[in-house]
Amino acid sequence: METVDYLIVGAGSAGCVLADRLTEDGKHSVLVLEYGGSDRSPWIQMPSALSIPMNMARYDWRYYTEPEPHLNGRRLHTPRGKVLGGSSSINGLVYVRGNPLDFERWEAEGAGGWSYQDVLPYFKRAERRAEGGDEYRGGDGPLETRRGLLTNPLHAAWLEAGRQAGYALTPDMNGFQQEGFGHLDMTVGGGRRCSAANAYLRPAMRRGNLTVRTHALATRVLFEGRRAVGVRYRRGGLFHEVRVRREVILCAGPINSPQLLMLSGIGPRHELAAHGIEVVRELPGVGENLQDHLEFY
Repeated sequence: METVDYLIVGAGSAGCVLADRLTEDGKHSVLVLEYGGSDRSPWIQMPSALSIPMNMARYDWRYYTEPEPHLNGRRLHTPRGKVLGGSSSINGLVYVRGNPLDFERWEAEGAGGWSYQDVLPYFKRAERRAEGGDEYRGGDGPLETRRGLLTNPLHAAWLEAGRQAGYALTPDMNGFQQEGFGHLDMTVGGGRRCSAANAYLRPAMRRGNLTVRTHALATRVLFEGRRAVGVRYRRGGLFHEVRVRREVILCAGPINSPQLLMLSGIGPRHELAAHGIEVVRELPGVGENLQDHLEFY
């Protein structure tokens, strides 16, 4: 049976970064399982095609919400990347960090080490901003960002409308003043999308201790007692198992990660029992409480 040190499920935004970091010193073997395929497509790499891959079944899981009572029962498309790079390969390229007040609230509620001043160095470390680094922005990281092209005359009209309505104007959505009307940054560099796959995974794939296996659908985490020791996955119509010496790391996103946990026996007991799944650990909340936001343009 195949055995590795670390097994990562999902080659999305988190999985690509972890694959890079865990293979840096060359001491540990890492296997990444990704159900999607290659991201080598002009529809993904070309920034002007940004709205196309999120509407292609080849690259998107094609998830829809349940009927929304406050939207006249409509079901909304919820794009989730099914490709190397995950949703960073099919999203709208916008780069906006979480609001500093959110991080401050996390720490105030007991998440020590998660204040904005704690996480800011890591935001800067990740970023290579075309306009250069400063107190808030990074200049030599792997993730390329730049100010969006301001060629549409509606940009100026939109900012002026916000100013007239009494809102603040901000020169940098990721700088000192985040709230207000301003221009967005984009994850673009050298004329192409800078996804997590381009920024982190592809350089790491040159290392001999990293294996990336596409078209591999993880179906169950394997346990010995309550310790995760491997993963069962399907590829090419056959089932395979991989064991780990160190850790199984789930990076399959906000929908597929809890789904895989529940298929593996971790979640609300009543949900697992309804599908005949043996309970490994009852953990209420798994598979619940996801919130997303609407966007219009």
